[in-house]
Amino acid sequence: MRVLDHLLKAVRDAAVFNPEVQVAPACILWPDRDRQWEAVIPVLQAELPELMILGDYAPDKRIGPAIWLRCVIAGRAEDVSLPKDRTPIFYLPGVSRQDLRAVESCPDHLKPLAELQYRGVIWSQINAKDWTILAYLKSDQGGLGLDVAQDNDAKNAMQLALYRLLDEDVSLLKGKRLDKDYFNTLLTGGDPIRDLLQWLDQEDAFQASRGENEWKAFVEVSKSQLAFNPQNEGVLAGSTKLANHEGPWHAVWERYCEAPKRYPNIPAQIRKCRPPSDTIFWHMGDGSFDGWPQWNDDQEKNLHRDLMALAKAPAHEARAKIKELEKQHGRRRSLVWAELGDAPLACAVEHLATIAEITKSSLAAGSVDDLAAGYCSHGWRVDDGVIRALAQVDSSTDFDAVTTAIRSVYLPWVEESARYLQKLVDGASYPGGTCLTAKATPFSPGDCVLFVDGLRFDAGKRLVGSLESCGFDISEEPAWTALPSVTATGKAAVTPVRDKIRGEDGSPDFEPSVADTGQSLKGGYHLKKLLTDAGWSILERSAPVAVNSSDGQGKAWCEFGDIDHEGHDRGWKLAKHIDALILEITDRVTELLAAGWKRVRVVTDHGWLLLPGGLPKIDLPSALADNKWGRCASLKPGATSEERLYPWYWNPNQYFALADGVSCFKKGEEYTHGGLSLQECLTLQLTVTRGESAQAAASVEFTDVVWKGLRCTVAVDGNFSGLSLDVRSQAGLSLSSVVVGSKPLKDNGTASVVVEDEDMEGREATVVLIDANGSLVAQIATVIGGGNT
Repeated sequence: MRVLDHLLKAVRDAAVFNPEVQVAPACILWPDRDRQWEAVIPVLQAELPELMILGDYAPDKRIGPAIWLRCVIAGRAEDVSLPKDRTPIFYLPGVSRQDLRAVESCPDHLKPLAELQYRGVIWSQINAKDWTILAYLKSDQGGLGLDVAQDNDAKNAMQLALYRLLDEDVSLLKGKRLDKDYFNTLLTGGDPIRDLLQWLDQEDAFQASRGENEWKAFVEVSKSQLAFNPQNEGVLAGSTKLANHEGPWHAVWERYCEAPKRYPNIPAQIRKCRPPSDTIFWHMGDGSFDGWPQWNDDQEKNLHRDLMALAKAPAHEARAKIKELEKQHGRRRSLVWAELGDAPLACAVEHLATIAEITKSSLAAGSVDDLAAGYCSHGWRVDDGVIRALAQVDSSTDFDAVTTAIRSVYLPWVEESARYLQKLVDGASYPGGTCLTAKATPFSPGDCVLFVDGLRFDAGKRLVGSLESCGFDISEEPAWTALPSVTATGKAAVTPVRDKIRGEDGSPDFEPSVADTGQSLKGGYHLKKLLTDAGWSILERSAPVAVNSSDGQGKAWCEFGDIDHEGHDRGWKLAKHIDALILEITDRVTELLAAGWKRVRVVTDHGWLLLPGGLPKIDLPSALADNKWGRCASLKPGATSEERLYPWYWNPNQYFALADGVSCFKKGEEYTHGGLSLQECLTLQLTVTRGESAQAAASVEFTDVVWKGLRCTVAVDGNFSGLSLDVRSQAGLSLSSVVVGSKPLKDNGTASVVVEDEDMEGREATVVLIDANGSLVAQIATVIGGGNT
């Protein structure tokens, strides 16, 4: 029971009588000379309809003078009515029991009440004294029997916090020492560290949002627990103590670090303070000053300087220096400044160190198979490291530093492996073959082929990780692309109708044609016709996949993903968007499997090279080329070039030129493809199937999805045991949940969840069912607040 419940019962119980020897009291008088209870009387009135207050006439508030209270008892007060089964309670602020006892000297305004002390009862202590707050909390005879401090500070804080105390559970107060700190903390909301951080963040606005009593309580708690007076010392003194986080301030600092984005102004407050930067320890980076953003800024400047210095360093020295810098700055990634985005270079150097470590071993050795095996085993992590390092930076100065480091160790490594691969192919044949030698890929009923443009090997590995987190089973198969490694050539080569396609002589844009008719596949119409004529369904990119739309016996072709388009448009900034693109592909695969397809086969046309600052430029006179792309060119009839020539995949009689190494025919290209390198030509094909948990629950079907406001209620049928309901903006990403929390399905197959943000109403989302491991089992599209789905 709450303190309030005990208090209500105690006051009402004053009217208990023995009907054998007593008559019912006319009223309960509640004298309160010091007005200690006055502040909470409105709260009590809400619970006690029989509670009246002595005061100026205000019947709508159940307040009136003594004569009016007499009329209430007599039933003559037309402006108020009493519950018939309750004894009236008269609260008398500023009046003591003694004031009523002395009838002769009783003030005139109280005289109408004097005789009620005989016809009624007085709510008082067993010793006949009035109930004070302290007495009621402390007494074990009619009170609560709690351990309460009796000093004046505690009494003052107790009275100020009384309205909060009423809601406390009495059982939880037993065994506690209720002193001034307890009451002040209760008054300020029960979380003094949070309040202190809010004050540091909001300054005067914090005080303005608090009542006078709450502010005083906050000051007293801060003085008691932190030896700090916010009123006298001010925000900057508090910010300095937070940055140093010594003694009791360590707990405040830890709390800040748990959720620094809740207090966005605190870093700026600390920056206004003078840091201890004049000590010899400031530049040592040992963590003694990690509460100061200025220290982190200096560390970032030092790291920037050291990374820029790699511009002229040999690759082996650059690798050693990068690994040394990782040891110096790696710990800053665990600090609050990294979470706030103020340590981008410390975050980037982790990935630069990965690049440095792996590139110390060259891939350029052995056969083509050896080269491919090394890349599939660990080499792809270098490319992944480049993307992850670039994803950390935003400013041009940070980009310059990361670019310098990448070019110092990555460019020599990728150049060497590309030239070695080109040398091997020049002396033999390209492992991807041509349309005449490539082996046919077998397909089965229930297959859906998902084509993703530009899914480089490392991006494929990211996709594997994303799909595995959804509970799917994935098999991986390295695959060499068609040459040249451009979409026009490579896309047709991974279709199920590859055997119906050939290349015409003199095709400058590497676009193949229908073998029987010679019609160009450019534009996509004739490729789709080949697919449909061969019995393949075409799933349009933007069309939703209806649940159970496939009986598992058909075959489908689907195109999805914007990786290559984003790369050409954004250059190095593709790195900042790749995870979102991978997530979109994951969602599409999830939709296809949920729709009933047995397998989703993910294929791609080519990889790509990405080098911040631009790939090396190589000249090819325009007069020699019919068409010149970033890394390949079709030569005019009779033209000769020093560049290596390679047969076109679709027509081995037609040759084209490829740029040597990782050079480019165009200046300033950061992102390109079309050439011969591991990054452009060795890709990863995936076969995705439902995992065991998804297979077991494959029979689950939504039978009803109903929105009432922001509450979504669903009903499902099938094997739904152990499943939970969630609503997400992106089906495959648990962090995109828009509801207060996922809810397990009840035994009858129903559950409901509530969307937190009212601004989400009207937006598209996905209702999903997940198993105990968080794996996606079923989903259906919906519109938040949109009625029935």
